[in-house]
Amino acid sequence: MLEKLKNHIAQNLPFLEHKKLFLAVSGGLDSMVLLHLLQQLPYEIAVLHCNFQLRGLESFGDQNFIQNYANQHDIPIFITQFDTTAFAKDYKLSTQVAARELRYSWFYEQLETLNFDYLLTAHHADDTLETFFINLTRGTGLEGLTGIPMQNEQVIRPLLPFSRQEMELYAKENKIEWREDSSNASDKYLRNKIRHHLIPTLKELNPNFIASFQKTQNYLQEAQEMVEDAAIMVYQQVAKAHENDIYFDLKQLLKLPNYKSYLYQWLHEFGFTAWQDIYDLVESQSGKQVFAAKYRLLKDRKFLILNPIDFEPTNEEFLIEKSATVVKIPLNLSFCKVDDISVATNETIFVDEEKLVFPLVLRKWKTGDFLQPFGMNGKTKKVSKLYKDEKLSLIEKENTWILCSNNQIVWVVGIRQDERFKIENSTENILKIALI
Repeated sequence: MLEKLKNHIAQNLPFLEHKKLFLAVSGGLDSMVLLHLLQQLPYEIAVLHCNFQLRGLESFGDQNFIQNYANQHDIPIFITQFDTTAFAKDYKLSTQVAARELRYSWFYEQLETLNFDYLLTAHHADDTLETFFINLTRGTGLEGLTGIPMQNEQVIRPLLPFSRQEMELYAKENKIEWREDSSNASDKYLRNKIRHHLIPTLKELNPNFIASFQKTQNYLQEAQEMVEDAAIMVYQQVAKAHENDIYFDLKQLLKLPNYKSYLYQWLHEFGFTAWQDIYDLVESQSGKQVFAAKYRLLKDRKFLILNPIDFEPTNEEFLIEKSATVVKIPLNLSFCKVDDISVATNETIFVDEEKLVFPLVLRKWKTGDFLQPFGMNGKTKKVSKLYKDEKLSLIEKENTWILCSNNQIVWVVGIRQDERFKIENSTENILKIALI
């Protein structure tokens, strides 16, 4: 097994050479085999151990076991303890999900703090097989059937080519001690049910089932790579990025006979799960939205617009005193007196300073807001109608600011000036206001 691992690393993970490696060690068979193997290879290693305090004295027995092993072999070890049950309750997570969140958060923290390069875990071929069936029962797409990745950022899984049977044999041949997790004997968890009942039956039907499954995994991974390549090529025809937003052209999208598959490929990495709602969004009316935890997808006329939810609707108002020359929050504006006017634009206006009541106020649109658009001879117009006529998306509406004087709109910033503050023949003090 050692020679096989050396060849595997040389062929697939050569970048590990001369790197500092953490090993995630629980004290169980898999992680103790990983630790034993890495002790025989020319790497600088250290052990990370998490005590989740889920099995009473047994959890502390695991901690003491791996602590003693590390001390006996002069291996640096770092240990942490979690109140996993309380964390799961506070954040309304399952115990398994809570433990995963806690350990990987701590792992990445240690990588950064102690300046290590990678974290190695002991996932192996049987883990990949179990994950395949777990995802299959939950109705996954192709990506969910391709198995556990060998590398995920700084997390490396060098034992994926090895079966549990190989690891058990290696442990017995090398007289490696390990701790048995009593929870592994329970059928409480889906993974254990698959491990105890389904997989033994499959191995009974085909003694070489693991090897056959690994071939299938390779085929699935190759198919997934082809899908990803196609998605990238089509993405360039359908999508365009603008600042933090991505616009999907519906006309181009609907030319694709399997556009739903492309939407899945493009959007699943952003955390979306309500796929039927997203597919329905294509044919829905403007303004409809679908949300993920950190992103939303908006239907806006001829586009689907993806943007991050990194702001909260604000009722905050910003005051601008008469003495101000530059404002930088919430957006950059300049104020200066001039002797004459040049051509006004959407980004520059000229107003009669004597008509203004200071402090001016910058705020967002409110229901009932209206203005007298410059050049419309005193006719009023609701700001909501102005937004509609300008064909602003919901995102653009949310990010537009309004400059007011004594509750009257002076400027829908970047869009339209109000006529009530325009320059006249009697104007003595001209104030230029510009986006910068």
